[in-house]
Amino acid sequence: MGFPKRIYTLDEVKKAGELVEKGYKHRLRVKGSPNFKRKVRQALKLVKTAGFYNLLRTYIRSIVEIDGLTQLREADATIWANKYAVENPVDAASLFMQKANHMRQYLEGKLYYGGAAETRSVQRRIDFLEILKKKSRKKEVKEECERLLRSWSESVFL
Repeated sequence: MGFPKRIYTLDEVKKAGELVEKGYKHRLRVKGSPNFKRKVRQALKLVKTAGFYNLLRTYIRSIVEIDGLTQLREADATIWANKYAVENPVDAASLFMQKANHMRQYLEGKLYYGGAAETRSVQRRIDFLEILKKKSRKKEVKEECERLLRSWSESVFL
């Protein structure tokens, strides 16, 4: 039996968690308009540059374009993202890593939403930006990481 289609019941969460522990990786799918897909691919290249692509596809099955609010759909291991969330590839890459962290906590049975959990996830996002800034060779990526890090340093989450 493969990865559960839905990750909602206790048995499904347990099964998914066991598979992840054994090294299961999703074949990450991107669904949406051509422009959305292009922007997501740019962000995924940055995730790879930072060395986190395998982590992302461990916890996230797909990234789907929607018209509403960007959110993690835990039961589907899917990030629903609107066009604005992926406009900036550096910010989108850090968002994807934040949502992967949420999904990891969900599968581990930890509180993955609310105050302390949100602070932990934002910290993972900041950690990602710092690593990407160090590993990227592109000046514009490094500068955007720095800009976003300054912005997060002013955040109420930290």
